[in-house]
Amino acid sequence: MEKTDLKKLIDTAAGREPADLVLKNAQLIDVYQAEIIKGDVAIVNGKIAGIGEGYRGKESIDLKGKFVAPGFIDPHIHVESSYVTPEEFGRLLMPHGTTTVLADPHEIVNVLGLKGLDYMIEAAKETPMDIRYMMPSCVPATDMENAGAVVEAADMISTFEKNQVDGLAEFMNYPGVIQAQDSVLDKLLAAKDRGLRIDGHSPMVFEKDLNAYAAAGVANDHECSTVQELKDRIARGMYVFLREGSVTQNLRELLKGVTENNYQRCVLSADDLQAKSILEIGHLDNSIRICIEEGLSPIRAIQMATINAAQCCQLNDRGAIAPGLRADLVIFSDLDKIEIEETYISGRQVAKAGKSLVPVHRVSTANVQSSVHIDKFVAAQLALELTSDKARAIEVIPQEALTNEAIVSIQRDEKNQFIFDPKQDLTKIAVIERHHNTGNVFVGLLKDYGLKDGAIGLSIAHDSHNLIVTGTNDADMTAAINALKEQDGGVVIIQSGKVVGRMALPIAGLMSDLTGEEVAKQEAEINRLAHQVLGVSEKVDPIMTLGFMSLAVIPNLKITDIGLVDVTKFEIVPVSVEE
Repeated sequence: MEKTDLKKLIDTAAGREPADLVLKNAQLIDVYQAEIIKGDVAIVNGKIAGIGEGYRGKESIDLKGKFVAPGFIDPHIHVESSYVTPEEFGRLLMPHGTTTVLADPHEIVNVLGLKGLDYMIEAAKETPMDIRYMMPSCVPATDMENAGAVVEAADMISTFEKNQVDGLAEFMNYPGVIQAQDSVLDKLLAAKDRGLRIDGHSPMVFEKDLNAYAAAGVANDHECSTVQELKDRIARGMYVFLREGSVTQNLRELLKGVTENNYQRCVLSADDLQAKSILEIGHLDNSIRICIEEGLSPIRAIQMATINAAQCCQLNDRGAIAPGLRADLVIFSDLDKIEIEETYISGRQVAKAGKSLVPVHRVSTANVQSSVHIDKFVAAQLALELTSDKARAIEVIPQEALTNEAIVSIQRDEKNQFIFDPKQDLTKIAVIERHHNTGNVFVGLLKDYGLKDGAIGLSIAHDSHNLIVTGTNDADMTAAINALKEQDGGVVIIQSGKVVGRMALPIAGLMSDLTGEEVAKQEAEINRLAHQVLGVSEKVDPIMTLGFMSLAVIPNLKITDIGLVDVTKFEIVPVSVEE
């Protein structure tokens, strides 16, 4: 800050100079004391100069008793999971009161390496919403899949020293941390030596293993699905991010563990949120409403989306309504059912009545176009030969990235190959390496996804984002794979060998260059076809659920281009189960 700016801030706070803007007659949410203060907010040069009464402004707005809260902060989210670009992401979130997000771009970095991060940083400059990035910590997420890039500790240093990221993103390789693997220690130290935060990811990790994870300096976890996991992490000094995304929805369950003694270590987060979800239900504003429905006080819920998030993310310049902080503010009329009416970022009104007021300017995506290199793929690779009538299958758990390992009875033909039985909710699932044209294909079984006809294919397969496809027959699965190659990534729905639905994602095979509304319309049609035509279970999200089936850092059983992964043991296991 320049001396002249500091002087102006102090003079305005003291009432000697007029503010740029005064929001008058408001009810201010004091997140420090969980109280409501009646008065004004004086803003100058994008900062809050003062609160109280008697301030003069070049512009004044009478709020007539409306509530003003700090802007909402999401401490962990993946922009790519919205299927839109960072510029569009900001446009969608600002009307819901989101003013800052801490984004982990490990989706695009797994595909394109650090040039993907460079693109995300440049694109984020085109939205008033403060998109702050974390350095992806695990590219690839495990050594049991092939990603588009490898990022080691040495590769991170330049970005750290340029202050382009706020820390090290979710450390999904929790076994590597717990076992103190040498390359993992290098990454941890690269962040710790520079005073940067390290985000966590430790599903179903307990006792001494959790102690080791916390001792490494991991500051938080967003993978809790039970109250016991929440309490265990808080007891070890970690923050817990209570997640409410498009598919992974743990908020209502975890709220059972939030108390007056531990709420300060609890923060609201979305993790993965589709454009369709944002437009239909919102973001952290929706999480706050859920908190209120579950019996939490409105101010307590707001604290978990503001000051708690700011403190855990080491953002000392925001998260509350106080002199000297950024004027990131939201305005609403009903404290018991919060619907955001206006959003201010750095003192500028950026959204009103559910609409962004800021035009979208996009940066070039020429360097981050998708690539699907599968020239070696042949349909015969989809054959699943089994040595037994018993097999392991990935069992879907609705609204979770977690899966079960199911032992199922299957039918085989004369070549011992799996036969689809329409009476059994069991289909083939295949992952096809798409980055380096290795020809890697692995085929397993998927249970309780609900598919009864055709095939669905994606280039969104967390975290390495190879192609993933499930189908009732090899012909439709092959058609899906070929269609994804032709459109250079995205989503396809196949029936009787023909593409009946598609959503192109030309940016790294992860994001569209269309508006959020256009993407949401395409996604809605994909969902309609998947549910109503192909028979996918109404309990699951057709796109995101399938994309999570390759997430080999979330228990219990997942599939990659290398094999079937038992995530509890971090080892490859056979599909066949010998009797």
